[in-house]
Amino acid sequence: MVLPPVAERHHHRKVSTMPRRKDMRIGELARTTNVPVRMLRYYEEQGLITPRRLDNGYREYDSSLVARVRTIRGLLDSGIPTRIIAEMLPCLSDPRQTLVADSNPKLRALLVEQCDKMTERMTFLEQNRDALAQYIDEMDKAGGSRPEPRST
Repeated sequence: MVLPPVAERHHHRKVSTMPRRKDMRIGELARTTNVPVRMLRYYEEQGLITPRRLDNGYREYDSSLVARVRTIRGLLDSGIPTRIIAEMLPCLSDPRQTLVADSNPKLRALLVEQCDKMTERMTFLEQNRDALAQYIDEMDKAGGSRPEPRST
């Protein structure tokens, strides 16, 4: 029996385009996210991340937690307390599932305040970035050197 050329054969094997889930230990998650192991354990204590426990007691972290850890770190760096982050995480993971369990006016005021502070910091950072870029441009003009490409 002669088979048709490979290009003409019909393949019935399905090829998954979904990325393979990769599990990792706490050290690898720490390296991947640039968040210290101690901080990851704190996130776990606060209920912000939940690793699986293996029979030997080791924690195993799903690769999907990488984005979550980075989000948590960014929110903490922005001054938002973990108790509020815990309430916000379901909304951040899937914006279509925005559920507000506590419409407390004090909590809302705190979130508005944090949002305003973020906006102020962003404006400040943009001004500093622009000043640095201008100074670099002036250095390039003065030195006659060929400027290196910058990412903006």
